[in-house]
Amino acid sequence: MDEDLRERVEREAEKHALLNAVKYESDADVGAVMGPLMGENPDFRPHGDEIPGIIGSVVAQVNDLSTEEKRDRLETLAPEELAAIEAEDEGDEHDLPDLPNVDDDEVRMRAAPNPNGPWHIGHARMPAVIGRYKKRYDGSFVVRFDDTDPETKRPDLDAYDAILEDIDYLGFEPDDVILASDRLETYYEHARNLIDAGGAYTCSCSGETFSKLKNDGEACPHRKKDRETTRDEFASMVEGEYDAGEMVLRVRTDIEHKNPALRDWVAFRMIDTPHPRNAAAEYRCWPMLDFQSGVDDHLTGVTHIIRGIDLQDSAKRQRFVYDYFDWAYPEVIHWGHVQVDAYDVQLSTSTLKERIDAGELDGWDDPRAPTLKSLRRRGIRGEAVVEALAALGTSTSNVDLSMSAVYAENRDLVDDEAERYFLVRDGQSFAVEGGPDAGQPPLHPDHESRGERTIPAADGVVIEPADVPAEGDPVWLKGYACVRRESDSLVATGDDIDVVREGSVDVIHWAPATDNVAVRLRTPDGDVSGVAEPDFRSTEEGNVVQFERIGFARVDDHGDEESVAYWSHP
Repeated sequence: MDEDLRERVEREAEKHALLNAVKYESDADVGAVMGPLMGENPDFRPHGDEIPGIIGSVVAQVNDLSTEEKRDRLETLAPEELAAIEAEDEGDEHDLPDLPNVDDDEVRMRAAPNPNGPWHIGHARMPAVIGRYKKRYDGSFVVRFDDTDPETKRPDLDAYDAILEDIDYLGFEPDDVILASDRLETYYEHARNLIDAGGAYTCSCSGETFSKLKNDGEACPHRKKDRETTRDEFASMVEGEYDAGEMVLRVRTDIEHKNPALRDWVAFRMIDTPHPRNAAAEYRCWPMLDFQSGVDDHLTGVTHIIRGIDLQDSAKRQRFVYDYFDWAYPEVIHWGHVQVDAYDVQLSTSTLKERIDAGELDGWDDPRAPTLKSLRRRGIRGEAVVEALAALGTSTSNVDLSMSAVYAENRDLVDDEAERYFLVRDGQSFAVEGGPDAGQPPLHPDHESRGERTIPAADGVVIEPADVPAEGDPVWLKGYACVRRESDSLVATGDDIDVVREGSVDVIHWAPATDNVAVRLRTPDGDVSGVAEPDFRSTEEGNVVQFERIGFARVDDHGDEESVAYWSHP
């Protein structure tokens, strides 16, 4: 790379580093700079092996500036981009569309989880959006556990509280909590009323037989049963006198409907497997979800339903029941599915449970798991998750949640509070000559009143392998001094900070070679070991700190042998 090109790379890297730092009010991140830099400058790509080193040096210089200095420098280099960032900050962000047909009645919405395990990130979208609408319309929010399938979607007894804890983590409190498995007698009552209205009949056809009749648009012979016979046979179902698969109750719809999925669908079936809740363990006749949820939505006063675009048939099935009872159907918003990047684990509770049971994940809060419990343990606040998910809106198209959006929201929340520390991974040791006995970097670059850390240097330091200078080259040990490598020593040069501002010396972090703290940093990519400065041991468990040039992390535990922290984000 010739000198002219190198200067261009440095100028562009400085601009993008400043944009990244000012936009997120934090230190610039090398990874966040690399993408747009190479995208806007394709002629840089043949030099991809050299550019990360140049960017790293520029980012270090930018991060050494105060917040105000970064903004002033960006205003000089890219005033239009700075104006766009400031205009975006002043705008109305992440606003959801108005709900349809809102009248004078209270807006009441529901989240209806299947309690088969704690929530993954995708589950959080529903309460994030419902919570926003509740606030906008001064409405109410119901959590209803749809736990009426004790066999194929068998509830996990621990999941009820775990999900409520996840909702609390997101910052919401439901106005009502309902367990569908407590309401079997209510569903039976409405089934009897439906039978009396001529809207249901009992059927003992095999699944294969009925499927053929249905697909041919032919009526099942049981469809002609009189209401009294149907009531008697349904009573026998409730008493548990049939085995699984022997008898069902069907809703009488249109057997020639153009959509075969809507033809005389099953409302109740027999399940031999007992429910895990003692209060529901004796029941054998269970409602299908479309019947149960349709009845509950009406009885609990739900006015607006949000559900997946793949569940459009559910509303159409339920409308048959609503028509028999002369009920008004709630407004429905269908949305697409959400995909989450940054994980190689499927967003599936059952898949996550399998991996936990197999020992591939340590638990629901493993940093490699895309769960809310994992995000919480990593120090990511529920508010950040809600902001990022609400920004996706309610489109019928599938949407992608970039974890960088969650990280950016969380960075805004924690940056001002997070004290700074150094963590060195796979450190290489050097003696230090000619410098002070200790470095004293600030606890926070924007809050001098918080004081300084004291990092011993007299017995040598460790630095990361990527930061080790070539023989004879200088580096600036942040908060300490400018040093030059001489064999296995770093010798103080006596230069002041101007050598950094002029761009001739890289700024790196470091830790003491002896008086340090062993740290295990748990990340979505696996555990990383390193050593931190001694003051790190005084941090409170649960606090979020920033390991400079590495990222934010939540302090999890200070053990006798090592401290453990969970990586939050860059």
